[in-house]
Amino acid sequence: MRFLSRPEELVLLAVWKLKENAYCVPIRDFLNKITEKPWSFGSVYDPLNRLEKKGLLDSYLSDPTKTRGGRSKRIYQITLAGRRELGEIKALQQVVWEEVPDFSPGTQET
Repeated sequence: MRFLSRPEELVLLAVWKLKENAYCVPIRDFLNKITEKPWSFGSVYDPLNRLEKKGLLDSYLSDPTKTRGGRSKRIYQITLAGRRELGEIKALQQVVWEEVPDFSPGTQET
């Protein structure tokens, strides 16, 4: 199991959830929504590049869009190794969080 940074983990999850719509703008929008924090394009592209170098993502250029000045989009896809990595991360987190007390507001540790 490789240890990923939290941004790498979140970007990998975003790509998996967005499927064929996984290019930078929707990935950034998804991350902005789930984290309730602004993500710059650089903070998305850097983990995407690292994950691709690690073999956890693949990418390809789409056909140009039909709009004026249509450009290709770099679409990202999670690899089998990426799916395995997410499974291992989830299993590890479940074990670690298993006996952690409730952190809900208003609760106190006994």
